[in-house]
Amino acid sequence: MGYPTKVQLIRRQKTADQYYLNFPTAVAQAMEFEKGEIIEWIIVDKANIIAHRRHVPPSPIPVKKTLRFSSKASTGS
Repeated sequence: MGYPTKVQLIRRQKTADQYYLNFPTAVAQAMEFEKGEIIEWIIVDKANIIAHRRHVPPSPIPVKKTLRFSSKASTGS
């Protein structure tokens, strides 16, 4: 499910203009963002960017990660 967001431009007279992308509250809460947290933006191409956290809070629920193999891979075919 996507969340449409408008890009905002703030034009400054004496300093450089700034663009803002805002996260919807539901996304920010689900990601447990905190005020002042630093996010790195990685440009993949002209259609995609990735927001990357340097410091990720621990998950409140332990999740077991299991490897899943397809039937072809497990039979050696």
